[in-house]
Amino acid sequence: MTTVSMLLRDTTERLARAGIGDARLEADLLWMTALDTDRTHLYAKLQDTPDQNAMNAAADLLERRLRHEPVAYLMGRREFFALQFYVAPGVLIPRPETELVVEEALRLLHKRLTGSVADIGTGSGAIAVSVAVNCVQATVYASDISARALEIAALNAREHGVSDRVRFITGDLLSPIPGPVDLILANLPYVMSSEVPTLEPELRLYEPLEAFDGGADGLVLIGKLLADAPRYLNKGGAVVLEMDPRQIDLAKSLALEAFPGTTVRILLDLAGRPRVLVVEHH
Repeated sequence: MTTVSMLLRDTTERLARAGIGDARLEADLLWMTALDTDRTHLYAKLQDTPDQNAMNAAADLLERRLRHEPVAYLMGRREFFALQFYVAPGVLIPRPETELVVEEALRLLHKRLTGSVADIGTGSGAIAVSVAVNCVQATVYASDISARALEIAALNAREHGVSDRVRFITGDLLSPIPGPVDLILANLPYVMSSEVPTLEPELRLYEPLEAFDGGADGLVLIGKLLADAPRYLNKGGAVVLEMDPRQIDLAKSLALEAFPGTTVRILLDLAGRPRVLVVEHH
């Protein structure tokens, strides 16, 4: 009989031969999805023989992964800021680096005790929902140009019980925000267009191009947001933006043009690279 243990080994070998890193971890994730279980229960089933439905599901998931479809899309979820988010084609998959934006937002909100927040280019809603879950006094506006993204983001807000405090709005950048807010947060597209063909196939072939292509210098949308931000930010508020470490210095100059004499801070990611720009409006 073919056991789960044998199938895991075979799946791991096929993923490894295809050059996919963390092959054993990914094999676990694929079989957890096929069997609709967690890792603890997966390991408890190692000597079991899956039924045909699970075998068929696992075979389909493996073939899709071998075509470089992201694991998060295959599983239909991704953990972000200790929360589970539904993800699907049409939204950028949340990355750990973006948690820095949420951490800084919560730190700033804690100092204010309450506040209004705009999450621009919300995608899956990871930033907006994480802020709302962790700061019950916050009112959050979340904008995106993609109706599909807003549909998924709204689902995540409902899943985490914050639909009453996160308002999803269709529109470009800050334009749909109804009035000045205390915090503007964003993980906008910041990959330089010339580098898009060099990206890993998981990103280049499957995630939405408009969610990561930031134009010639990667700062097209970030620069526009910074230029418009003074009209949408309350005094004493802040703008918190994620970007490529190589863009930080230029983005800092753009921020100082938009907010002369303001305080600009740079936050480092877990690898020690400058990742997040914080502009505090005095």
